[in-house]
Amino acid sequence: MPRLPRLRTGGIVAGVLLVLCSIASVQLGASIAKTLFDRIDPAALTLLRLALAALVILVIARPRIRSWNRAAWRSVALLGVALAGMNLLFYLSLPRIPIALAVAVELLGPLVLALVQSRRLVDLAWVALAAIGVGVIGAQSIAGDLDPVGVLLALGAGACWAGYILASASVGRQVPGVGGLAGALVIATVAVLPFGLLGAIGAVAADPSVLLPAFAVAMLSSAIAYGLELLALRRVPTRVFGILMALEPASAALFGFLVIGELLGGLDLLALALVIVAAVGVAMTAARGRREPPPLTGPVGLGQPGVGQVPPLP
Repeated sequence: MPRLPRLRTGGIVAGVLLVLCSIASVQLGASIAKTLFDRIDPAALTLLRLALAALVILVIARPRIRSWNRAAWRSVALLGVALAGMNLLFYLSLPRIPIALAVAVELLGPLVLALVQSRRLVDLAWVALAAIGVGVIGAQSIAGDLDPVGVLLALGAGACWAGYILASASVGRQVPGVGGLAGALVIATVAVLPFGLLGAIGAVAADPSVLLPAFAVAMLSSAIAYGLELLALRRVPTRVFGILMALEPASAALFGFLVIGELLGGLDLLALALVIVAAVGVAMTAARGRREPPPLTGPVGLGQPGVGQVPPLP
């Protein structure tokens, strides 16, 4: 499918603002999610988020599933499993470690994928820098300053994120528009059912009002963020998009502080800075390596071929 057409109005400034709004939307959603864990467990909230997002995007996309062949179904199923793992593991990590650190650790998965795909020494240097940042976080978990299980869960989410990028590229070749994303969200919802169904039923039965913030999380972290990214990619070069998306950990730190009051120490900030610089470096070297590289993140790539080397957040 051809690249998204650029709109004649708006321009690059509007596009940059849209990307920043998308990043803010994702991280605000994650911060709100963390405030809900005393009312609903992470697996149950993951289920509600995926189910509500699937419902909204199904209504918008109205995928023509009868036209999908076996290869398309296989790609959509793989994307759904990757989405399920990425979201579930990330949410399970949030009660254990600060949001910003979870995002930074998770980012290592797409960065390693970028290294594997490019096989260039300069990308090895950038990924090594990110690994040092994640190593700082890991050292704190060994010393007892951070929950090691939370760090491992975030690493698992990063591995699923890398799988999600590969699967979304395949879906982009097989299924037009965002119909593949809609189908994948349904499959992801089914995949998370065994882990979150009882918790979701119990939480909603005890407090039906929890559905309102759960819906807000689904919209902020999924539907609204994806829509903003689509609009942004019509206005800014994908290399600019990718560089801006490297700000995800910084945005997570900001909203973690504003919404939850999470404070990061000096080593946390150092680790965060190393990962951000590495992500920006990968995006910039990718831009030099090809005239117009694919987007570095997210479901926006489902309408484009050859989606992305590096990253949004789940």
